[in-house]
Amino acid sequence: MGYATPAAPDLDVDLARARKLAYLLDAQFSLAGVQFGLDAIVGLVPVVGDTLTALAALYPIWVARRHNLGKTVQARMAVNVLMDWAAGLVPAVGDIIDVAYKSNLKNLKLLERAAERRRVK
Repeated sequence: MGYATPAAPDLDVDLARARKLAYLLDAQFSLAGVQFGLDAIVGLVPVVGDTLTALAALYPIWVARRHNLGKTVQARMAVNVLMDWAAGLVPAVGDIIDVAYKSNLKNLKLLERAAERRRVK
């Protein structure tokens, strides 16, 4: 009885998921012309909210690792997540920073650039 070999991970599928997640966390809603996402809303719950959104924000780093897109890209994305999480621990101010900083969209851009460089090679 033969075993099927696992399919190679599909970078385009992972990028599409990362894109949806980034927009959900950082830009899903708009109020008075200001875009924000679940990161800012869930972040209103002290510590727990920011920790939950930080965990979700690790997905693009996992994608970069899964597709060998470089440790530098992973480190830069981790710094963005860490900065967003740490700022979010400060009540009220952290929520404003969540709306302004948009770490998930920054990480999406880093991920997409790394994927594009991979394709060019």
